[in-house]
Amino acid sequence: MQQASNPIIECSGLSIGYADMLGKVARVVDEVSFRLGPGQSMGIVGESGSGKSTLARALLGYLRGGGRFDGGRLLVDGIEITSTTFTSIRSLRGLRVAMVPQNPLASLTYHMPVGRQVEEVLRSRRGLVRVEAERRVVELFAEMGLPHPETIGRRYPHQLSGGQRQRVVIAAALACDPALLVLDEPTTALDKTTEAQVLELIQHMRVARGAALVLVTHDLNVVADVCERVLVMKEGRIVEQGLVSAVFRQPEDTYTQTLLGASLDLSGAAPSVNAGLKPLVSVQDLTFRYQQSGWFGPKNSTGKPTLDGVNLSLGRGEVLGVIGESGSGKTTLGLVLAGLIAAEKGVLMLEEQSIAMLAGKRQPALRRRIQTVFQDPLSSLNPRQTVATAIMRPLRHFFGMNSKSAREKAASLLADLGLGPEFLERYPRQLSGGQQQRVAIARAFAAEPDVLICDEITSALDASVAGQVLGELDALRQKHGTSVILITHDLAVIWRMASRVMVLKDGLVIETGATADVFAAPKDAYTANLLSSASRVRRLGQDTTLIEEPLAHAV
Repeated sequence: MQQASNPIIECSGLSIGYADMLGKVARVVDEVSFRLGPGQSMGIVGESGSGKSTLARALLGYLRGGGRFDGGRLLVDGIEITSTTFTSIRSLRGLRVAMVPQNPLASLTYHMPVGRQVEEVLRSRRGLVRVEAERRVVELFAEMGLPHPETIGRRYPHQLSGGQRQRVVIAAALACDPALLVLDEPTTALDKTTEAQVLELIQHMRVARGAALVLVTHDLNVVADVCERVLVMKEGRIVEQGLVSAVFRQPEDTYTQTLLGASLDLSGAAPSVNAGLKPLVSVQDLTFRYQQSGWFGPKNSTGKPTLDGVNLSLGRGEVLGVIGESGSGKTTLGLVLAGLIAAEKGVLMLEEQSIAMLAGKRQPALRRRIQTVFQDPLSSLNPRQTVATAIMRPLRHFFGMNSKSAREKAASLLADLGLGPEFLERYPRQLSGGQQQRVAIARAFAAEPDVLICDEITSALDASVAGQVLGELDALRQKHGTSVILITHDLAVIWRMASRVMVLKDGLVIETGATADVFAAPKDAYTANLLSSASRVRRLGQDTTLIEEPLAHAV
């Protein structure tokens, strides 16, 4: 492996800031310095808002609106990013440097099949003809473990699960064999078995092609698996950097020590089942399938349904966990219950009212009672609306609050989720991924729902913030008697929050029961495999690390 004496990245005293209306610059990256050679790998870790994603985007010359380089130098593959022309930066993107963003849905064109989007990369950047590009797309999709790689490219982004969308974006990034791959939270949407496959693929690519790798993540286990070096950031500054093996075993900075110890506490028992709960939501024989597009518009699909005869019940105040691998139908189930897509058949009831119709056909009072926190917070927030507008809208629409009262309530909701009142005037793209998710949670609770559908609610949060958010969510649930459908690939979250769990595979309910019973003695081999993947202990070299999946302590 080449040494960092001929770095592909050379960052010296780099600062990045955002100017307010008066021209005052607030730095979000403050005098950062590091080097990375070809074939080397580095993880960037830190709490939400530490500046790690801003630093990663800067490697491709990207800055969010209002951002600017405020000092220092940044050379990538010999090009000075902080002062070069757009033409020079464009010659890097896609060919020499590629990025996998945190929110795959936001980076995919919604009205174009995903296969064509990857084909565009191959044709425009590598000059392949259509037939060659189509063949290479199938190969890439197969490498990423996508189901039916020959046909899945015909689907649109909204017809894929979050994990499938993420793998499509990773395939597009790998398409041109870049010398540097920048990954911003690449596994947040993936279940543990798929995560392991993707990380193995990334490792193979880096070693085989001699590419450098920068990995931004809040999952320290992923860094331990993939990276040689680690850079720890706090409030825009580097507090510690070095070899992963050294930093993780003997962290020098107290902040690093806090990060390493910030796993969810699952030493206690899972929530117990309350058999006397009054039913709130009941679903019988729910079936749904996505239609494939033909030359002259939509046509009926005779393929396998995404959801096939699903039955479930949810008691008032209960938390039901829904788990399964990427593509199992978890997110689709949430979309049907929220009324964002219509079931093919089945009975869906909220107490005595049918919710089998689309949300647009539900009465306002019924729409208020079911709210959703989506997997991709940036995609669910209006980029032209401030945080205040986003949270105040349901308060004014459903409860008729005046502007002053709604603003005070919005500030209170943000405070419950660890954000100060200054965030009210910010726009979504001025927030970190974790901050965006907390705004989305605040907006959902503004409607005071009876049912909250949480789709990967902690996927964008580091461990310490995730624990805080889950604590606040549980407190709000108990205070208001809110029922929660918790869709996640993080089994530790299920153990902490859900009294019952339902396991999905290929649209079928494989197993359901009390969380403690299912986790302790799974009846189905598929469930057992999910639990095994989540409870594995990571290793550094030949030595077991101090970082374990929390589930290993709970089961």
